[in-house]
Amino acid sequence: MVNDIKLLFKGSVLVANVLPVFSGFWLAVWWNGFSFLAHLDVFLLTVVGSTLVMAGALALNNWYDVDIDRIMERTKKRPTVTGRFSLRAVLITGLVLSVIGLAMLLFVSLEATLYALVGWVTYVLLYTMWSKRRYTLNTVIGSISGAVPPLIGWSAIDSSFQVIPIILFLILFFWQMPHTFAIAIRKHDEYKAAKVAMLPVVHGMAFTKWQVLIYSLCLVPLPFYLWPLGWVFVGLATIMNIGFLAIAIKGFFAKSDLKWARLLFLYSVNYIMIIFLLMIIVTLPIY
Repeated sequence: MVNDIKLLFKGSVLVANVLPVFSGFWLAVWWNGFSFLAHLDVFLLTVVGSTLVMAGALALNNWYDVDIDRIMERTKKRPTVTGRFSLRAVLITGLVLSVIGLAMLLFVSLEATLYALVGWVTYVLLYTMWSKRRYTLNTVIGSISGAVPPLIGWSAIDSSFQVIPIILFLILFFWQMPHTFAIAIRKHDEYKAAKVAMLPVVHGMAFTKWQVLIYSLCLVPLPFYLWPLGWVFVGLATIMNIGFLAIAIKGFFAKSDLKWARLLFLYSVNYIMIIFLLMIIVTLPIY
């Protein structure tokens, strides 16, 4: 049962989205000179509310994609496929969690609620139901929804129409492109069998590698816009971006696309975790 719940809500994806929410919230508190403990109630509402919205969206994704999940090896164990959870129950659960999450965020701020709603609509309607099976643009659309968590966190404290939260959004947006391409390359045959319009399936490996390089290049200047976080963050983030770029270039000379994609995937997972943790560490009171 526990494993089925984890698969339904894509546990690792759900947990991974909590860190950017926390980072956005933490940096907004730090930037405004507020006390984190004094805003603990707002923080809890923000994290729980946004997590419920994301969980609802992920459940609805599983509900809608059950037909292609039956084809792909990596998704065959989801409870919507095995029948351990009925599709009607998953649909109701997804909708209820989404509504409760949005309602909780209304007690935080209207802006945070709107960002969560944008993320939900983009992921459930524009990505899952409209573009995923039709257009390679699906990755761009999906990356928008995946980039809003820090905006939700920041706007719980202050308006997000500022440089720092916008850059956090861009980091997540540009990062998701090569990260998703790495998955698509590794699972190329499965996506092809399921007729999902992923970039490597439709346009081939060479074109995808150029896209990986372009989006990796887009990451390079972003840390310099976060100079208020200090030279330690900017320096380390730049080194990590150079590493990202080196791996992207390596793809053009790789003898095995699968091994290269695995390296790209592992680096991207650690990259985003370290980047957002580092933002928190360098703004701790001890500094």
